[in-house]
Amino acid sequence: MNFKSSNLSSERVVDGNRLNKKVQIKAAYINRLKAVTALCFALIVTLLVTIFQLRERNYKHQAENARLNAKVTAMQTQIDDEAAKLDLISAEKDSTSNKALTYIEGIQSKLGKINNYLTKRGLHGISFKTVKTAAKAKDKENGYVQLYKKYNRYLDKLVDNIALMPMGYPRVSDFTSLFGQRNNPFNSEGGEFHPGLDFKGKTGDPVKCTASGRVIFTGRAGGYGNCVRIRHTNNLETWYGHLSRITVKEGQQVMLGQLIGKVGSTGRSTGPHLHYEVRRNGKAVNPKQYLSLN
Repeated sequence: MNFKSSNLSSERVVDGNRLNKKVQIKAAYINRLKAVTALCFALIVTLLVTIFQLRERNYKHQAENARLNAKVTAMQTQIDDEAAKLDLISAEKDSTSNKALTYIEGIQSKLGKINNYLTKRGLHGISFKTVKTAAKAKDKENGYVQLYKKYNRYLDKLVDNIALMPMGYPRVSDFTSLFGQRNNPFNSEGGEFHPGLDFKGKTGDPVKCTASGRVIFTGRAGGYGNCVRIRHTNNLETWYGHLSRITVKEGQQVMLGQLIGKVGSTGRSTGPHLHYEVRRNGKAVNPKQYLSLN
């Protein structure tokens, strides 16, 4: 009997004492196995591609979300800034606000106090008229705002004028001698009038001017030794004596706090120190009243 190979599942052949078994698998089974394997491989590949695409899409979504969040934050910041600007504009235009009224009254009060301090020193203050704000507000809608600007200009002018008035210390140190009558420092006999303040110091320590002005004298001046004299506003002058070195020239414009010399012991002096005078209309006045506004 003859069998086709496609219909056989197995065949035995006897050869001597050995038994060989040859197994043949139907071709249909092999084809099915190949098909299943190919299908599984395709499914795996498709799954991997899908996972990769989903990961890429997720990364893109995350990046887009981050970009949108940053944009929202920036827009929120811009909105807050614009809101703050609108609040500021509204406050400036609110001519009837109590805050504006409080500001104006406070400025008037401070100007009065500052002028009082300056008057006690024999200085000219800033002239201004105290305005009744309630009545002024009826004149025009922006009455308070205009008043605020007006007093703000007064304050600017006051700041400029204060820079020209001698105030503060030519050097920060202890006093070694005060203004007025004192014992003669060179002998124990009698007394003398001291027209300024003496500040403790070492030779070479910096000396600074107490107000902006013009240098009217530099050089030797008798008992003052090396001396610098500066003219300021309101007929005021400041003198700096016993200097070891002068760093400005006659006719030079100097600014408040500028270095004008170094501490020394030239002239009629018992040791290194700074002699400082304030003169009004040519007459020496106590510099202590010009050291601060208090």
